[in-house]
Amino acid sequence: MSRRTRRTHSPSSEAKVALAAVRGDRTLAELAERFEAPTNRIQSWEKQLVESAEETFTRGRSDAPDERDAKIKALHAKIGELSMEKDFLSKALGRDL
Repeated sequence: MSRRTRRTHSPSSEAKVALAAVRGDRTLAELAERFEAPTNRIQSWEKQLVESAEETFTRGRSDAPDERDAKIKALHAKIGELSMEKDFLSKALGRDL
């Protein structure tokens, strides 16, 4: 009897299967047959999707307003510093940039 090799799934197909499992329109057995993946793997993908859902929605909101303002100030200071260096060097080299 030959041994069957393990099939690998792309992240996009894993996400598609996990979303189908979360929806609950079909049973795990039907999903396993349709997507050719073991039921325990589908369950782990579904669990992973549900656990990482909160992270997806909080990713862009991690900076508090105070932290954001401090970052903006630091970036403006760096822009000013680089602008002064550019002006100084252009005058030193006799170029008008």
